[in-house]
Amino acid sequence: MQKNELAHRMADSSIKLVDGAGNPIAGQEITLRQTNHKFIFGCGIFDAIPVANRNVPADRLAFLERKLDLFLDVFNGATLPFYWAMFEPEKGSPKIPELQTAARWLKDRNVSVKGHPLCWHTLTAPWLLDLGNEDILKAQLARIERDVTAFHGLIDTWDVINEVVIMPIFDKYDNGITRISQDLGRIGIIKEMFAKTRECNPGATLLLNDFNTSINYEILIDGCLNAGITIDAIGIQSHQHQGYWGREKLEEVLERFSHFGLPIHFTENTLTSGHIMPPEIEDLNDYRIPDWPSTPEFEERQAREIDEMYSILFKHPLVEAITTWNFSDEGAWLGAPAGIVRADNTPKPSYEILKKRIKGDWSTNMTVTTDESGTVSFHGFVGEYELICGDRKISFQLEKDTGTARLVI
Repeated sequence: MQKNELAHRMADSSIKLVDGAGNPIAGQEITLRQTNHKFIFGCGIFDAIPVANRNVPADRLAFLERKLDLFLDVFNGATLPFYWAMFEPEKGSPKIPELQTAARWLKDRNVSVKGHPLCWHTLTAPWLLDLGNEDILKAQLARIERDVTAFHGLIDTWDVINEVVIMPIFDKYDNGITRISQDLGRIGIIKEMFAKTRECNPGATLLLNDFNTSINYEILIDGCLNAGITIDAIGIQSHQHQGYWGREKLEEVLERFSHFGLPIHFTENTLTSGHIMPPEIEDLNDYRIPDWPSTPEFEERQAREIDEMYSILFKHPLVEAITTWNFSDEGAWLGAPAGIVRADNTPKPSYEILKKRIKGDWSTNMTVTTDESGTVSFHGFVGEYELICGDRKISFQLEKDTGTARLVI
């Protein structure tokens, strides 16, 4: 991919170095090193919870710490789980401290954190079924108020409500959220959940998230916007257990959802390094087999597909985030070899290609020399940088409108 195809990801800037007296520092060799991207390269990394809380045996902790080191070497975004059934299995006993510790651990390592999800009919609190619909809605809104407030400043991006296209017609099992979505309607429940989340954290980035990429999701988004609901980003799940979408479908999905003019986040991306799930499986959850191995041949295929998909998405001007759903094969959804590292923590080719792209091809690192006015000009990917001059290090941000920055050495 040529860098001119990524002009929207880059900016021009000048840096003027001066000494304490304001005199320009001419002829000085400096290194500019990108330390973080503005673009979110994310991953579902639930293992951050036991690592941050250090609540597992020492040998297990050491294994998970090695896994997290691999994660931190590539990604700058993390998704943490807020599935109500596991977050608050007993009413009144939410796992707020554990998740706060994990979010803080990640944030301290310059990783932005997203909470997933605040409202979903699957894995919702089982005790909601003991309540009437009016009280279910009150409990759901109270849950949002409590959790969004508790994590303000630690988690400022939320999948507010998940998979609403199917929510009111979901019939696998009874649950409280489907009940109230039938009462309120799809747009009605979205409006309630977004309004409460916005009230509790006005500056948060709020997503509507769905696996359904048909016209039904487009109609739902259009209805929300016409109802005055402010959606900060459209979340698109892309679990591809039944095979890679391919360039044609990916570009077609991007074209259809781009007409809203909203940022797009690919929130849950899966490409396996094993055999492809049979096409006749309608609900991915129905495919359960005892062993789904990763193989060298399919690992190479996974790497090629991830490379192409990330390249297409990174090139698109409205895409602001891509989240690989499973970092490791260990514990991956459906038992699929869906990670970019194997169950033993060894990196797959897909890990290596993502690291090459994110930390190499799509990063800016250079050594330059200031001119007679103490200035250097450069063109780089937007994000966070470190300027190294001798034994001094100065951090700065490169944005589209940075212009000339004056730094004192």
